Amino acid sequence: MKPNKIKQIWGEGKAVVNGFLSIPCAFVSEIMAEQGYDALTIDLQHGVVDYQTSVGMLQAMRASEVTPMVRVPWLEPGIIMKALDAGAYGVICPMINTAEQAAQLVSFVRYPPFGVRSFGPTRASISAGANYGREANDNVLCFAMIETREAMENLSEIAATLGLDGVYIGPADLTIGLTGMRYPTGFDREEPEMIEAIKHILQTAHANGIKAALHCGSASYALRAIGWGFDLVTLANDVRMLTNASGAALKEVRSGLARAPSEQPLNSGCQY
Repeated sequence: MKPNKIKQIWGEGKAVVNGFLSIPCAFVSEIMAEQGYDALTIDLQHGVVDYQTSVGMLQAMRASEVTPMVRVPWLEPGIIMKALDAGAYGVICPMINTAEQAAQLVSFVRYPPFGVRSFGPTRASISAGANYGREANDNVLCFAMIETREAMENLSEIAATLGLDGVYIGPADLTIGLTGMRYPTGFDREEPEMIEAIKHILQTAHANGIKAALHCGSASYALRAIGWGFDLVTLANDVRMLTNASGAALKEVRSGLARAPSEQPLNSGCQY
């Protein structure tokens, strides 16, 4: 089986830079994969992506060196196993609130005797290479998302779950879970209590020998998180990047037109 390059990067003591794919398009996935990300995650939870489209997106990423992962919609064995059978090298599962749920997640990701995953890697046996069944347990990553007050209360027990590779912080939902709607929603938290909570999750993960990942809204915050010690950072998804880039370009043109209308070229008719 082809090795998981995320694990290789961690073995070198480096942080992984991950991107998120919410647009249901193989071409977008191919474009993102060619930019040099360490990993790309297809978002089946909040993205506009169904399962069959996600398979095409995974196929589009295969030509690059990027490691493919999937964020599944929920803690449900069917979609978790299908995402892995499609060739995902890691699963990120939202709203894991208890150690029991974390143990269930691990069991859905691992083949026996370490879990209950059913064997049938339809595409993975091709895309991941030979001997998949024997080597998948050692190569596939399992992340539990920490997003609620209940998860924070059970954090130590969740992080101690055997077979769990890491915890993944969803800062938007975590902020709502811990503070209600006291603060605006979003990723790059600046509130002291939220930074304290984020760092607490990081420290608890490392104390239990697992990795910590943080979903970020900007490159500057991702660099800050790596400085704190995060093992994986996610940059804003493809939707947000397209929105920001197209909006910034249009704003620049509109601003230029407003500043110097007299300098704009006149329509002088046909020049041919």
